[in-house]
Amino acid sequence: MVAAFLALRLYSVLGKRTGHEPLPRAADDRPLAQAAPRTIDLTAEVRENAPRAIETGAEAGLRSIVSADSSFDVSQFIEGAKGAYRMVLEAFWKGDRETLAWLTEDRVREEFEGAIAAREEAGEVLENRLVSIERAAITEASLAGKVARITMRFDADIAAVTRDKDGNVVAGSMTDAVETHDVWTFARDLKSDDPNWKLADTDEA
Repeated sequence: MVAAFLALRLYSVLGKRTGHEPLPRAADDRPLAQAAPRTIDLTAEVRENAPRAIETGAEAGLRSIVSADSSFDVSQFIEGAKGAYRMVLEAFWKGDRETLAWLTEDRVREEFEGAIAAREEAGEVLENRLVSIERAAITEASLAGKVARITMRFDADIAAVTRDKDGNVVAGSMTDAVETHDVWTFARDLKSDDPNWKLADTDEA
């Protein structure tokens, strides 16, 4: 349900505040306070003892982005980025080029499409599943002119299986999830009428 909700919301509200979003809720279902525009809560956590969602080195950059775009909301961005992480992975695994085209910048899209083409040529099929995102944190943020860039680290568990053209398993297992550590950078031109953040770079942590 979360993935479906974000699939509908991500395209227009990744990092944007409209004033009509439902309040995020804590594990015990109590509503959390909604942050006011042009502010960043650098200390609040959803759960007691939860890992920090904003690393120290990203704070100055986030303040610059908030100053340039009063509609930007950090909590909303993090939730949208988690949804984007899932959507991009699932699109890549399925070979869904159309979804990748509106979620990624050209260079990243071309890299994904090249890998998909090589996989298709080899007759291989991925049966991967994102089991959980254990941590999602902003590690870097910057504003160059009007172009904002925010880097997220995702620590996740992924179950992965690769099948050959005959349907035989050639790698992986759906019963054993593998820990993954990805560093993804999202970018947006704040002067643009397009409110969407796109995946601009990917790396491993």
